[in-house]
Amino acid sequence: MPEPVIIVTGANGQLGKEIRDLADQYNQFHFIFLSKEDLPIEQFEKVQQYFEKVKPAYCINCAAYTAVDKAETEMAAAMLINGDAAGVMAKVCSSFNTKFIHISTDYVFDGTATVPYKEDHITNPVNYYGATKLRGEQLCVENNDQCIIIRTSWVYSEYGNNFVKTMIRLMKERVSLNIVNDQVGTPTAAADLGKVMLDIIAGTQKDSANWVPGIYHFSNEGIISWYDFAVAIKTLTSSNCVINPIPTSSYPTAAKRPAYTAFNKDKIKSTWHIDIADWKTSLSAITDRLMQQHSGN
Repeated sequence: MPEPVIIVTGANGQLGKEIRDLADQYNQFHFIFLSKEDLPIEQFEKVQQYFEKVKPAYCINCAAYTAVDKAETEMAAAMLINGDAAGVMAKVCSSFNTKFIHISTDYVFDGTATVPYKEDHITNPVNYYGATKLRGEQLCVENNDQCIIIRTSWVYSEYGNNFVKTMIRLMKERVSLNIVNDQVGTPTAAADLGKVMLDIIAGTQKDSANWVPGIYHFSNEGIISWYDFAVAIKTLTSSNCVINPIPTSSYPTAAKRPAYTAFNKDKIKSTWHIDIADWKTSLSAITDRLMQQHSGN
């Protein structure tokens, strides 16, 4: 029997690269990592032709337009990848009986909640990026009633551009930094998210009943502000940079940010019996790796 094929789109992004690192631990599968150059996922016919050739058992869609502020002006580009392309992938996966996992965001919510968001909470994005990701969710569900959608938040890793890497760099360059302290949520280590998805797939391969379609929330445990996040990075890297808390009103951006996007993760934990690491634990592991890389340069 040939190994089941897992396609991972968005292969050059943070999550795609973390899944690539994890792939050796799941050698019962054959992985194919696809960049946007390898497969333009917004083009239905090309995706269909590719699936016809490869016949993947699973597809994880990590491809996304993630420039939140640029999305306010690059509206067509953001909607094409986050909305239309998600719908294309869902539809093709459905027609080939490929089990499909799509990544969404906490930014589908408006941030007015005072307790962690459950999956069935009313969506109401406050920026265009969030609107495109919500449209992607809607198209996935419309085109594929067997898909799994995982909303996540504040993703970081040792790859790509993210808050942790930016903070480490800026703390070396500057005496002080001003960080907003009235936007609250939870960081997500991309490696932790990648492992959860691959564990879901591995469990499904053993027993198809383990595939439970629907929307799920995943982040690390704990609820913090961006200021808290920065202070933790400072501590873990032994930086002397002064971190000053400021209100969002003192740091205007093109796209509005929701003030509160903490997740209730009971659904994903109970469905697949998973333990989720505390944000500090995962942050410590990744900052250690980043500091080692820097000292080795």
